[in-house]
Amino acid sequence: MRVFRGIFQKVDQLLTGRRAVDDELFDDLEEILVQADISIHTTTRVVDELRQAARREHLSEVSHVRDRLEQSLIDILEADANARLATAPEPPTVYLVVGVNGVGKTTTIAKLAYRFKKQGKKALLAAADTFRAAAIDQLEIWASRVGVDIVRHQPGADPSAVLFDALQAGKSRGADYIIADTAGRLHTRTNLMEELKKMGRVVERALGHPTDETILVLDATTGQNAINQAKEFLAAVNVTAIALAKLDGTSKGGIVITIKDELGVPIKLIGTGERMEELEDFDAREFVRALVEGPEVRGSATRG
Repeated sequence: MRVFRGIFQKVDQLLTGRRAVDDELFDDLEEILVQADISIHTTTRVVDELRQAARREHLSEVSHVRDRLEQSLIDILEADANARLATAPEPPTVYLVVGVNGVGKTTTIAKLAYRFKKQGKKALLAAADTFRAAAIDQLEIWASRVGVDIVRHQPGADPSAVLFDALQAGKSRGADYIIADTAGRLHTRTNLMEELKKMGRVVERALGHPTDETILVLDATTGQNAINQAKEFLAAVNVTAIALAKLDGTSKGGIVITIKDELGVPIKLIGTGERMEELEDFDAREFVRALVEGPEVRGSATRG
C-alpha cells in the first residue's frame, strides 16, 4: 500500500529499537496518534488500554506494545463490519453514491465503473445529481473515458426520474451494475432524506429489491471536516458504506480509524491515487500494518 510517508513513520521509529516500556513511551505514542488525525477520544482509549495491558501483563518489549497497538486498531476497523460491497442476488446491483461537491465523488464512481468493466461486467452510470449542470457534464466525460453507458436528463430534473430511466435502460441492456451519482449538497436534511427515500422506492418497484449500497464519499485529506460532513449525511441518509478518496501519500491516515470508531459505518473502498486502477477494497489488517510498521508495506490492500 503506497501510503503514509509522513506522520506514521514516527510510530515505527518510536516502537523500534531498545526503549523502556514506560509512561514516557505511552505519552509520546499518544501525541503521535493525535497528530496522525486519530481523534483524541479514540487515541486516549487505545493508549489507556495499552498502558493497562503493559502493567497487567508486565510487557517489557516495545515489540509487544506494537503488536497490541496493531490489534487494537484492527479491532476498531473490523468491529461489526462487512468490508466488501454488497451485490444483488440477480443483476443489476444498484449503488447510490452521495457526498458533497469536491470530495472525489465523481472520480470514485468512474473508478468503480472502470473496475467492473475490467472484470468483464457491464456498468451503467446515472447522472442523478441534477442540481449542478457541471456534475452531469463531468460524469458524462468520465463515462466516455471509461467506456460505459450513462443516463442523464437536463439540469434540475427529478433525480428519481433519472434513476428510473437508468434502471429501465440497465435492465434492457443487461447491465450488471448501476451506479447513481446523487446528493451533492446538504441544503436541508429533510429534503435530502426524502429524495433518497424516493429513489429507494424507485429501485424497489423496478427491481424488487432495495438499493444494494448507499456509499458516502469522503476526502481523506480534510481530516475532521470529513467527520463533520459524514455526521451531517448520516443524520439524513442510511449510509451503508464509506469510500475514502485521496488516501495517498499526502494523507495522515489516522482519519480512517476515527471515521470507523466515531461513525460505525464500514469503510469499504479507498482511493490511493489518481489513476483509474487506484481504487482498492479496504483491508483493515494491511492498512494497520502500513500505519504501524512503516511507510511502505509490500503488497496491497486487496485489489478489486
